[in-house]
Amino acid sequence: MKFNKWTVALAAIGVVSLASAARADEAAPKMIALQTALSNTTISGYVDTAATWRPGTDLNRTVPVANTPPYSFTQNDGFSLNAVDIAIDHPEDESPWAAGYHAELMMGQDPVGLLFAGAGTIRQAYVTLRTPVGNGIDWKMGVWDTVVGYESNSDPLNPNYTRSYGYTIEPTTHTGVLATYKINDMVTVQAGIADDSNATGTIGVNPALAESQKAYMGDVQFTAPDSAGFLKGATLTLALVDAAGNNTTSFGSTSLYAGMSLPTPITALKLGACFDYLEIHDSNGLPNGNAAANSSEDSIWNLAVYASIQATDKLSFNTRAEYLDGEAGPPVVANVFAPPIGGRYSAFEFTGTVQYNLWMNVISRAEFRWDHATSGNSFGATVDRRNDFLLALNLIYQF
Repeated sequence: MKFNKWTVALAAIGVVSLASAARADEAAPKMIALQTALSNTTISGYVDTAATWRPGTDLNRTVPVANTPPYSFTQNDGFSLNAVDIAIDHPEDESPWAAGYHAELMMGQDPVGLLFAGAGTIRQAYVTLRTPVGNGIDWKMGVWDTVVGYESNSDPLNPNYTRSYGYTIEPTTHTGVLATYKINDMVTVQAGIADDSNATGTIGVNPALAESQKAYMGDVQFTAPDSAGFLKGATLTLALVDAAGNNTTSFGSTSLYAGMSLPTPITALKLGACFDYLEIHDSNGLPNGNAAANSSEDSIWNLAVYASIQATDKLSFNTRAEYLDGEAGPPVVANVFAPPIGGRYSAFEFTGTVQYNLWMNVISRAEFRWDHATSGNSFGATVDRRNDFLLALNLIYQF
């Protein structure tokens, strides 16, 4: 092996050995290749904490869990570490055959994704690929977010701390393949196929066991062009997820979604609205969803409206109001409230959030939420509580 004169000189006075110099010289190309591979890699994430107070929950001390409605995506009275989220990304470049990846882990009391060794979840983990067909098709293969929904699985991206009723009845993540194609600046379409493990198509620990046990999905997104005036950037999304189920451990379902975001002539004011519909197939309220006996179709729908005012660079006001109506069937629906199996129910919810970003990289929110349900024991298994109130302080550090 040929060494440069400085290496030979250092070896002559005993500072280095030629053997170690040879090993370092051989490792150099590998280190350069590693540095090149990591040059565009980014690490990001957040830590989400909250303090909550639910007035009146002491009325039912024996079953405190029943006083925390599952749909509110929050904890009972006290303090909570909602999520610690860490993501590593290597995005695609602009080349026609670009490739990249996204790996994201989530731990805490409100994890979303694929259970991982009992310590947290794989929030997302997928390989991205581009194929130069037309304007280019971008592919995701692995674990990725669903195409349905107004609110995000990532806490900092939502206008409110608590989640909506609509979020509760939507799928969250899938394991499969998703293709995205941008037809033009106004229209983008997506289509995917994934393993189906429960009524809403959300991923589970075990993949589907049969070729028929799959969830199929697609959406189309419309974006208003610059020529639309104050509506420039307005979006409309229509989406569908159809999950087959397996008739023994999961229910088949169909999720329909329509959502829009609207700028207004008042620059600081933005509006949004969404409609969710979930139909559970062949449930009959049975714990295993056996379609062989007395099949039944249960459904639930939700309408939500959003308004956001960006008062200053740091201060914003976000509100949400929604109405839910449905009939109880399998646990995935009955857990939203606690009506008798087969009974109909409805509920109204209003949330007001004040966000002020006092510290750099920190989202700080104070939130009030009021829920009113028609079922008498919706917020407590042994008392007639049709109203539930929440006060919360939410702090999220982003990095």
